[in-house]
Amino acid sequence: MTNPGIDAISFYVPQLYVSIEDLAIARDIAYEKLNKGLGLNKMAILDIDEDASTLAANAILKLISDFDVNPNDIGRIYMGTESAVDGSKPTATYAVEIVENALAKQYGSRSFKNCDVVDMTFACVGALDAMHNSIDWVRSGENRQAIVVASDVSKYELNSTGEYTQGAGAVAVLIKNNPSILEIDSSWGIGFKSEGDFFKPRRHYSKLELVKSIVGDLNSTLTDDELLKLAQNTDNSFWSDSNKVVEVFKEEPVFDGQFSNQCYSDRVTEALQHFKSQQAIDFEKDWNHLIFHLPYAYHGRRIIFNNWLSWIKENGSILQLEEEIGPTDFNNKDWSKKAYKSKMYTDFVSRKIAPGELASSQIGNMYTASIFMAFLSLLSNAFNSNTELNNHKIGFIGYGSGSKSKVFQGTIQSSWKTKLQSVNLFETLEQRQKISIDTYEAIHNSLQKEAVSNSKTARLSHIENEATNIGLRRYTL
Repeated sequence: MTNPGIDAISFYVPQLYVSIEDLAIARDIAYEKLNKGLGLNKMAILDIDEDASTLAANAILKLISDFDVNPNDIGRIYMGTESAVDGSKPTATYAVEIVENALAKQYGSRSFKNCDVVDMTFACVGALDAMHNSIDWVRSGENRQAIVVASDVSKYELNSTGEYTQGAGAVAVLIKNNPSILEIDSSWGIGFKSEGDFFKPRRHYSKLELVKSIVGDLNSTLTDDELLKLAQNTDNSFWSDSNKVVEVFKEEPVFDGQFSNQCYSDRVTEALQHFKSQQAIDFEKDWNHLIFHLPYAYHGRRIIFNNWLSWIKENGSILQLEEEIGPTDFNNKDWSKKAYKSKMYTDFVSRKIAPGELASSQIGNMYTASIFMAFLSLLSNAFNSNTELNNHKIGFIGYGSGSKSKVFQGTIQSSWKTKLQSVNLFETLEQRQKISIDTYEAIHNSLQKEAVSNSKTARLSHIENEATNIGLRRYTL
């Protein structure tokens, strides 16, 4: 009996993108630093009528249509996201409603009425949690099928150090027994420690201080109580609410880039050790390819370098490195720089990591979807170049801030090419619409009033403002 795994895969990326070269010029940053140093070329940008729900819905619809998936056969749709559109109602419910409406003519209304639908959130590793859970569920029964969708929007403050890594998109995978693309082993390595390397807090602002900041230049003689009463007596619900603080949620995170890199490295090392405690493995030799969560395209090759040194020391291959750059000196920074730039390591990266980076260079950070997109990048590159992957062992290395890493492995199946014929990843990325920095900033700051793209995909129609439905999102196709 085989293990469950990925039987089909689809994606959706926004139609708009910003050129990293244009952004580098606008921000007075050397383009080579971003392109050659981080592997960045383009970043996907949401239009004003797109969100995590529409991204997910479009990816699921493509999965269903391209691979003739019957929604009545799907027992669960689990969504990984850190870009939730609601604090209570799962973003997956919005996405599935869109999909049900689109499928109504073919399958009748509510084609997923017996399907378990839920969001799973743990920063960028949440979709792996969703897949891990769904694989266990598929394994424990007969003829079970699940859809896992990863959907996210990576947004940072303008002019911040994270701005040029932004991106957006969704990837949907069909999980079932006897999969056509990837059989996933039952061993999973975990590394967890609660950290504050990256998070999206609820920010609180004193209403009184806000009022004072507005009237301060008017030399008002009103007391604090009079100022609050003045604000609460307005017809505007923002001010008339009786709460003395304003609670704000922003997509832009609070983060410490260097600390987050260290957390990523530490958790991955712990997860690799945990994985190895479950089965004997030589990571450097046994894994044909390594697939990472990619905050930016070249992040994986940087994060794994120290682990790679440990691997080749353990299996004796470090003698080959010493022949190239001299005696081992792990505590010498100059030696480490030589090792990173060595032909031995660059060959390792070229063979086992680089194919998974290609899509990230054209999209940017997709948070939960980035590791799935890296896998699709590997598959699509191999398909287009007629490279055979049959029986290749893939090592997956995921990370979510907060912080947790998950490591697992899978084996490419002989029929993988049959499920790549309609994907057209790189062709689709080339057909997107480039936007100017001015348009990008207008979208970012919610100043853009009309959608830029005329795409016929799932879109946000409006947000309800009636008392019993205020804030409820409505979508259209």
